[in-house]
Amino acid sequence: MREALASSAYFGAVLSIAAYSFGLWLKKKTGFALCNPLLVAAAVIIPVLLAADLSYDEYMKGAQCISYLLTPATVCLAIPLYKQLALLKRNKAAVVCGIAAGVVANAATILVLCLLFKLEHVHYVTLLPKSITTAIGMGVSEEAGGIVTLTVVSIIITGVSGVILAEKLFQFLHLEEPVAKGLALGNAAHAIGTSKALELGEIEGAMSSLAIAVAGLMTVVVVPLIGNLI
Repeated sequence: MREALASSAYFGAVLSIAAYSFGLWLKKKTGFALCNPLLVAAAVIIPVLLAADLSYDEYMKGAQCISYLLTPATVCLAIPLYKQLALLKRNKAAVVCGIAAGVVANAATILVLCLLFKLEHVHYVTLLPKSITTAIGMGVSEEAGGIVTLTVVSIIITGVSGVILAEKLFQFLHLEEPVAKGLALGNAAHAIGTSKALELGEIEGAMSSLAIAVAGLMTVVVVPLIGNLI
C-alpha cells in the first residue's frame, strides 16, 4: 500500500484537493473561524501521511503541480485590482503609507521578538518574510540564508491567524472602511488574507491584492538592508 501511494504521480495532488475541499465544506457548514480550509487541510493531510508512513518528499511528488500554480494564481489577483483602479488613484497616498507602515511594523516586530528570545541570524531572516505571500517569501528567505521550510510554516501560520482574528479586530477597532480592511488583510495575512478579503467585498479584495504585491516588493528590498541586524 505504502509503495503504491509513494509511487503515484497524483496522490499528493488528490489528497491536497480532497482535504482542502473538506475544509471548505466544514467552514461553510459550521461558520467557525478556526475551520479555515487551509488549517483543516493540514490537519487532515498530516495524519494521513503519518498513517501511510509517507515522507514529505514522497507527498510532494504528486503535490508539486499545485505548488507550480501558486505564482500564476497570485498574479491573477491583479484582475480585481484593475477593476478598482479609479478607487486606488483616489486613495493612493493612504494606500502607499498604509502598506509601508505594515512592512515596517512587521520587520520591527520580528526584530524585537528575535532579540527578546535570543534567536540567531538564520532564524531572524527566516521569519522576516512571514507576512508576504509564499511565492515571494520562499525566494526572499533562500536569498537571505534562511530556512525556507520554516519560512513557509511561518507564512501559513501568519495567514491563518490573520484570517481568524480579522473580523473580531475590525469590530473591536470599529473599522468599516473597505480600503482599510483590504490593505490590512493583504499586508498582514498575504494570499490567505486576500481570500478572506474577497469574501468581504470586491473593494476589499482589490486592495488586499495590491497590498500583497507592494508589500512583497518592499520586503524584498528591506530584508537585505536589515538582515544583518542580528
